[in-house]
Amino acid sequence: MPSFEPVLMKGIGEADLRDISVYRQRGGYRQLERAFKELTPAQMLDIAKASGLRGRGGAGFPTGTKWGFLPGSDAPRYLVCNCDEAEPGTFKDRMLLEETPHLVLEGILIGAYAIGCRHAFIYIRGEFKRGYEIMRAAVEQARAAGFVGRNLFGTGYDLEFTIHRGAGAYICGEETALLNSLEGKRGEPRLKPPFPATQGLYNMPTVVNNVETLAYLVPILERGAEWFASVGSEKSKGFKVVSVSGHVRKPGNYEVAMGTPVREIIDLAGGAREGRKIVAVQPGGGSSACIFEEHLDWGYDYESMQKAGSMLGSGAIVVFDDTTDFVAAAHSLVRFFAHESCGQCTPCREGGHWLELTLERLVHDRGVPGDVEILEKASHQMTGLNLCPLGDSIEPFLVSVVKRFPEQFEERVLRFDGAKRG
Repeated sequence: MPSFEPVLMKGIGEADLRDISVYRQRGGYRQLERAFKELTPAQMLDIAKASGLRGRGGAGFPTGTKWGFLPGSDAPRYLVCNCDEAEPGTFKDRMLLEETPHLVLEGILIGAYAIGCRHAFIYIRGEFKRGYEIMRAAVEQARAAGFVGRNLFGTGYDLEFTIHRGAGAYICGEETALLNSLEGKRGEPRLKPPFPATQGLYNMPTVVNNVETLAYLVPILERGAEWFASVGSEKSKGFKVVSVSGHVRKPGNYEVAMGTPVREIIDLAGGAREGRKIVAVQPGGGSSACIFEEHLDWGYDYESMQKAGSMLGSGAIVVFDDTTDFVAAAHSLVRFFAHESCGQCTPCREGGHWLELTLERLVHDRGVPGDVEILEKASHQMTGLNLCPLGDSIEPFLVSVVKRFPEQFEERVLRFDGAKRG
């Protein structure tokens, strides 16, 4: 069983970290002051690269490298914190927003300084009303203390901060759809290139980072890039907050070192329910394919999950035991993705709808011959043909469980005489 001191989750449940005085007593905002007074943006970029920190929102792209894509010009540049957490099974960012908002804010402000940004934003999922109110109060406290606004720490550096609350669209978690929404436009993904690093918010150079990614900047500055890089696997460094749900005894968020075996993370969540056996696991939330018993001792990191045929994604482990109706589970997920499609791309818009209808027949034991084959064939024809990954997200879980548990799908198909197969 892994044991180490929590990093981002340290103090949650023990102290009221929503109170700026409590946060500051525990060292809060010291690293922000140090960054402004002792470090240049170039040095901050070097620290981010040396730490090996990768994006915790899903793609896992190296943070320092992403910052380095910004063009060297005098044009205004923006940092946007993506808190539009809506991936099925993921609830880590919500916890950080609600329980330790000042850590999130300090990380955003440090990131903004690192890229030479004078106006940072956080885009909060519309359903996170409580988190939005908590963050708004935290910003007011930070502004009163002199951590947001003009002439920060007497350096002459001005840094404004805006909170924007979304309207409840999963698609706005995609960075370019988020930027469109932030500008007051319809939340639809943009064609790339151009990428946000060159033409992002208001057509200016922009970095979009996840809540967890930015929050880790605070302990990285405090304890050093080498400390963070010393934890984890060869290419997946540091720590990860993992949301564990499904058929476990203690669902919740758990912070682990990258590379921790999947089985050990599930054990942290209490393991399988009494008398039940785990038969499948989604390691990266609703968009990820399942891994199975033979993969549970693999390390939880980007490379291992990809090798297992899935992905780490934003860090949501959804556990399925031997009571699972995978036809119903697949129908539920496909229905979600079909509903959340913005409708801009034909494969996603039409394919998701038809897969939902096919699965609905199977759920109600009214499948027709050829339905199971269509599920695999149609879903593959949707992948890689859309402006954003939403269309690709419909396929992985569905195909993985159809291949692994074909009997559950085939027994829902009717013969021509109207009797159910079985």
